Amino acid sequence: MTNLAMNTERSVTSETCDEAVAAARAAATASGVEVREITEMAELTAVGVLFETIWRSAPGTRPVTTELLRALSAAGNYVAGAFVGGELLGACVGFFGNPGKGSLHSHIAGVAKAGAGRGIGYALKLHQRGWALAQDVSAIKWTFDPLVRRNAYFNLGKLGALPVLYLRDFYGPMTDGINGSGDTDRLMVSWDLAGTAVRGAAFGEPIRTDAKALLERGAAVALSVDANGGPATGSADAPVVVVAVPADIEGLRGTDPGKAAAWRAALRETLGGLMSAGGRVNGFDRAGFYVISKEE
Repeated sequence: MTNLAMNTERSVTSETCDEAVAAARAAATASGVEVREITEMAELTAVGVLFETIWRSAPGTRPVTTELLRALSAAGNYVAGAFVGGELLGACVGFFGNPGKGSLHSHIAGVAKAGAGRGIGYALKLHQRGWALAQDVSAIKWTFDPLVRRNAYFNLGKLGALPVLYLRDFYGPMTDGINGSGDTDRLMVSWDLAGTAVRGAAFGEPIRTDAKALLERGAAVALSVDANGGPATGSADAPVVVVAVPADIEGLRGTDPGKAAAWRAALRETLGGLMSAGGRVNGFDRAGFYVISKEE
């Protein structure tokens, strides 16, 4: 179930908004959760605790405080959770950006281990999409670590968002159990909420990217995984370029921080370099490859 308020005066068509609500409801039902906005202090506190547990934050460094969540919610921003029988299993928080652009920035989202593998994150994002369209917002942006393979596929494949910027050390040092002690490079993605590909993805048609087929047609491999699990740089001398990421960068940060740092530097140079030169990231192959089209 979802709880989405409708606004009848908007440039987004009523049909598109209603379709988004239907897709969100279907995703919530499939994952067995109720997704709804959160405004009460007890539930806002639970959101902060959930994020602290997921990120394994150092004492005194909770990703978001209850006070901040309260302020965001009271100001009309997006704070929502996924519940099963009153238990909070996932949450998502976003806030409005430049008023002239009518944009929403999705700051943080996470799902508890107890809810893993059920599609709860997908249900939360589709709820956020429906909510944003109801506010006459046509795009949502957020950042993610481009080295995390599952997040890359989720954002680009499952949701249909597309990267627009490579951001070097965006957050600075983060003292938690996920990011480690290295630089916090991020990809900024933009989610075209009413776009054809996104609408298809919202009804279970992910964006499929076949790196192997592209390689057979002459795509270059700018970055690959070597025999020891480290980065191996190659040529980017082709109109289409693929860039690999490791299978488990989070695990690598714990077992081999040096190799994890090497991956950060290599991806910054290849993916970041290609994007700064005008390359467009068109998709992510679930096998672990970004696909980039270079500007002629």
